[in-house]
Amino acid sequence: MCELGYETTSDQMRARLKLILSDALYSTFVARIGKELCGMIGTLTHMSHEHNDLSGKIVALVVSKKQRRSGVGRTLVAAAEKDFATRNVTRVTLTTRFERDEAHQFYGALGYSRTGFRFAKNLAPVLEERPAKSSVADADEE
Repeated sequence: MCELGYETTSDQMRARLKLILSDALYSTFVARIGKELCGMIGTLTHMSHEHNDLSGKIVALVVSKKQRRSGVGRTLVAAAEKDFATRNVTRVTLTTRFERDEAHQFYGALGYSRTGFRFAKNLAPVLEERPAKSSVADADEE
């Protein structure tokens, strides 16, 4: 994750992976050359509010600077797409930062197209009891 600019310690990454690997909706693939770890891709399979079929998301893709442009990224994306196909995923999305022009070209070359913008907002955590995962507003209370 540090290769992408996300400062992360080994302990933090280990804790994240422990949770991710325990969730069947997530998949993680790594690329090695010999004993050297040179890349990883993380994916999520999920339902969508917009479509009836399953969707997939490439959550993270990182290739070491030393191995970029060597086919590692293509191999990882192919592994993810194969896994999505076995899960009956018919649509795959991903996001990249605006300044990652090489990543935009890479995904375009693999057949991905720009379909919109991502907006993000950081929220302060609430330490109280968690609300229900969904709720319905009562529109009749006027």
